[in-house]
Amino acid sequence: MEIILPGIANTLGRLRREKKMKQREMAELLDCTVQHYQRIEYGKVNVPATTVIFLADYFGVTADYLLGRTGEEN
Repeated sequence: MEIILPGIANTLGRLRREKKMKQREMAELLDCTVQHYQRIEYGKVNVPATTVIFLADYFGVTADYLLGRTGEEN
């Protein structure tokens, strides 16, 4: 069973824009193609737990916040 988590799509794009980063820069940070990053940000693919943890640390938020499971950043 595959479950796509839309919460990360909503939160990740907003956090990226707050840091004034382009999708290309995020793709480089994650060592993936721009197209793959866009699919992550648009909620089209699932993200490995290690990537969620990395992104949460990078943006200074909790993994639950990044995944849209809580409204509290920390």
